[in-house]
Amino acid sequence: QVQLVESGGGLVQAGGSLRLSCAASERTFRMAYMGWFRQAPGKEREFVARIGWIPSSTYYADSVKGRFTISRDNAKNTVYLQMNSLKPEDTAVYYCAAAPTTATLGSTYWGQGTQVTVSS
Repeated sequence: QVQLVESGGGLVQAGGSLRLSCAASERTFRMAYMGWFRQAPGKEREFVARIGWIPSSTYYADSVKGRFTISRDNAKNTVYLQMNSLKPEDTAVYYCAAAPTTATLGSTYWGQGTQVTVSS
């Protein structure tokens, strides 16, 4: 059963923080890679961050390096995206994704998304 449910989005002032959560089914959560993508109005969907299962490595888009942190809680089948120092440019719908390979991450399993709005 493949299931991804994002939550934690909302409205925040520039410079503030939000933590997004992605609750997954066990089967989905145990895929080799999970990550986050986002899509802003008028923009293409873009990669934000990913985290591996084995190895448990992380990778970030240049635009969020040093500000966002992806992590996972294996006991809760949940992936998190801690977003600090938010900028108006971070405003987008954020989607959780899962895939067996990095190449297919973002093109296979997706959640419904959660809206993040950063005011200036």
